Amino acid sequence: MNIGFITLGCDKNTVDSERYLAQLVDHGARHTTQLERADVIVINTCGFIDAAKQESIDAIVQAARLKQLGTCRTLVAVGCMVERHKAELAAELPEVDIFLGASEMDRLVPALKECGAIDEPLWREQDHPGVRMYTGELPHVRYLKISEGCDHGCAFCAIPLMRGKHRSFALDEVVREAQLLELQGAREINLVAQDLAHFGRDRRDGNGLPELLEALVDATSIPWIRLLYVYSAGITPRLLELMARERRIVPYLDIPIQHGSDAVLARMRRPERAATIRACVARLRDAVPDVAVRTTCIVGFPGESDDDFERLCDLLEDVRFDRVGAFTYSAQEGTRAAALADDVPASLKLDRLDRLTDVQRAIGAERAERYVGRTVPAIVDRAAAGCARAEARLWWQADDIDGVTYLEGDATPGAIVDCVVESVETDDDFSARVARVTMPAAPVAGARVRALPVLSGIAQGSYGR
Repeated sequence: MNIGFITLGCDKNTVDSERYLAQLVDHGARHTTQLERADVIVINTCGFIDAAKQESIDAIVQAARLKQLGTCRTLVAVGCMVERHKAELAAELPEVDIFLGASEMDRLVPALKECGAIDEPLWREQDHPGVRMYTGELPHVRYLKISEGCDHGCAFCAIPLMRGKHRSFALDEVVREAQLLELQGAREINLVAQDLAHFGRDRRDGNGLPELLEALVDATSIPWIRLLYVYSAGITPRLLELMARERRIVPYLDIPIQHGSDAVLARMRRPERAATIRACVARLRDAVPDVAVRTTCIVGFPGESDDDFERLCDLLEDVRFDRVGAFTYSAQEGTRAAALADDVPASLKLDRLDRLTDVQRAIGAERAERYVGRTVPAIVDRAAAGCARAEARLWWQADDIDGVTYLEGDATPGAIVDCVVESVETDDDFSARVARVTMPAAPVAGARVRALPVLSGIAQGSYGR
């Protein structure tokens, strides 16, 4: 039996798909990336914003066409969008055989077994779904989910409605999963959760994010450990000391602020205010001078005035983030914000987004200048092929969201190379020279590097991260 997976949405969905695919392979399934050859197609949906919902529906409809052609016998839709809209989807999409929400995905294997799509397991199933089957293009870059759900209750965010309250995985289970990822070839792991800093609070066993990081450093040899999605309140002196001391923890943090006006932050039910955001980033840069700081902002939230928007731009000017993901607000059913009048016209939202983009373009270019003349590490993602150059990422370039570095020459994927930054070109582009290979050895001496981040640090993404 051939099974195909379509994974939409955030990195946490990617982790879920890898876990359940591994379980299905244990039951005799064979993974295929050619959906036209799949007997079973599983679509892991995203329901966070309207555009993501539409993408999920389009993927289901496309898979349904394959089922009509006779190549697919069982069609399954799972995940966040199904969690919120199962009844409506079942009524509108009778071609789908199984619907399972995010809270029901542990039923995926039994449901497929019941309909005869898979066999009995080849060996005992794991209590913790740490075994994962990688299906992407970069086996040396992996994501490690350390908790599920969220307790923050932001007014605009539907994630608690889809994923539930925050639940941490046990520290030893997370470490075991990281070790398995290393055995599969991981050279960079990206820790993901709705808020990494909440790790361990619910378990009350004395283990938090710093203890987890120390355990990962001690128990693995993975050279790059990257932190994504940490709220400012969780950036403690202990975490800062650890990041400053341990070179294998990449000096990079994604701190989602969402806005710079205290009035808007209050309506959003965000825990921070502008002053605490400024103070947090200042402490972070003082403790870890080379840290790259990314954030996320929403424009056009209900009640956002011209003055509110100017305060957001002022905060960006003051703090000078390295990267900013910016989005226009859209109401999500069931959230507190959905009860507010969406009183910012769509055209004004887009105008403000354009203005914010211009502000960050200048900031990103200036921040990039500080690397000129420095020797900095980069991880190689793709070898050169034909006319295409090899690709790598510098430490301020997280996978998939912060651009890539192009190598003139070749290098081994997974290698970490030292590069001398020679110049900054337009819109944060870099020119650099590979100085030496640090691990593993690869013949790239003399290669030239040019980094091409996403336009001025403005990137698409999920503003609930």
